[in-house]
Amino acid sequence: MSVYFLSDLHLGAPYFPDSREAEKRVVAFLDSIKGDTDAIYLLGDVLDYWFEYRYVVPRGFVRFFGKLAELSDMGIRIVWLIGNHDIWIFDYIPTELGIEVIDGSLTETIYGKRIFMAHGDGVGKQKASFRFIRGLFRNKLCQKAFSGIHPRWTVPFAYKWSRHSRAEGEARGIPDEHVLDSLLQFTKHYHNEHPEIDYFMFGHIHVFTRKVLSQGCEMIVLGEWIKTFSYVKMDENGLEMLKWS
Repeated sequence: MSVYFLSDLHLGAPYFPDSREAEKRVVAFLDSIKGDTDAIYLLGDVLDYWFEYRYVVPRGFVRFFGKLAELSDMGIRIVWLIGNHDIWIFDYIPTELGIEVIDGSLTETIYGKRIFMAHGDGVGKQKASFRFIRGLFRNKLCQKAFSGIHPRWTVPFAYKWSRHSRAEGEARGIPDEHVLDSLLQFTKHYHNEHPEIDYFMFGHIHVFTRKVLSQGCEMIVLGEWIKTFSYVKMDENGLEMLKWS
């Protein structure tokens, strides 16, 4: 049996030529591994936008959520580390789908290897503007105020923001080398204090890469499911970086 890691699916993103086909691709992948996995780790930005309300469910993602529920009901452990796009997961997804939702980092031992996991937006040095927005989005009072605005306004605004952010990222070059370097500096510093870590696993910057930090320790960035469709498979024989076709 194997364990799988993937991130940055950005399901529902307005820049997909066909959002339904993008969702079906992910569902097909999950269906293909259900007989070969004990656990699936989703390292953030799984949805391009999601805001949970107390009594209603946002439109979309029916096939994806259905597949996650099926896998969870089969006894497959699913862990979702929220990113900077799917921040506002509260009660619905963990309760209805049986998924473990983590806001922050997670360190676990898998097949004898100690793995530090995080989406990547909250580690390393970030621009002051990004830190401000990140803090604002996680502020409970701001979340409550936002929930009072009708979705007919908030959903189009969120997707417009996402499209603009994507366009800016492509203009300056993806991946952002500054952010990649920041992750490297973070991992090196963290590993000095926690030498037991064998792998650091991140998403966020849409690059599929594997870098050796020191003998016996590596940093892996999981790529994305917009163009690359990349993931990591791990079993008792080691770790593989793969792409879904």
